[in-house]
Amino acid sequence: MKKADLHTHSRVSDGSCTIEELTASAIKKGLNAIAVTDHDTLSQVRQIPDGLSIQVIPGIEISCFDYKTNMRVHVLGYRIQNISLVEDFVHPLLLARHENSMTQIEILQKNGYSIEPDKLHRADGKYIYKQHIMECLVKTGQVPEMFGSFYKHIFKNNGICAFDIHYLNPYEAVRIIKEAGGLAVLAHSGQQQNFSLIPRLVREGLTGLELNHPANSEKDKAILREYAEQYSLFLTGGSDFHGDYEPDSPGLGCCLSEESGVDAIC
Repeated sequence: MKKADLHTHSRVSDGSCTIEELTASAIKKGLNAIAVTDHDTLSQVRQIPDGLSIQVIPGIEISCFDYKTNMRVHVLGYRIQNISLVEDFVHPLLLARHENSMTQIEILQKNGYSIEPDKLHRADGKYIYKQHIMECLVKTGQVPEMFGSFYKHIFKNNGICAFDIHYLNPYEAVRIIKEAGGLAVLAHSGQQQNFSLIPRLVREGLTGLELNHPANSEKDKAILREYAEQYSLFLTGGSDFHGDYEPDSPGLGCCLSEESGVDAIC
């Protein structure tokens, strides 16, 4: 069976590594395949180099929220045929995230921090994430580390930049992926404890569950296996690797896909 990490992020969204760097690292680790599932974009489809010695699968992770149940939901999409359909669906979220970051920059500037937006790295060359703001503050010596006390005080715990955007509907996300000819997978349910949404997501077209993930406990995995058996869903796995853009980021390839997920996606 292929050794496949089917959940990674690149600099096309909020990962610190380029696709080339991800690929080189995966080869060194003996992986046969990786999926680049950047947040709310499929731009990486057009950025994967040709002639690689490893299979690199383009995908997407759509950031969603069920406001009726107050649950975060992340939906992974693979083997998408109609790229523009999905890109049109997620584009408002990219714009909202960028505008949110620009507001955070203005607040930080008013509080004495020196940040030049034009000099920040931008996801896909267009969109600023809070990780890019933090990267700037660290590189310019204004903050000692990416995810230390400053980050927790400013971006979390009711800090001056602790506000968020309106996320997409998870059921619409699954429907759009299905309509685009793709496969929809529920990501890291252990992290978000949203197992109760699985039956409705299946009705909308969910085809898989992410079993192996650093945030899924053994208890979580047992629950996911039960749902997979009940609804005939395949099981995937991945590291959710972000590199330096995630606190305590797990190593690439630390979690691999189950065979049923490899068969469905690779």
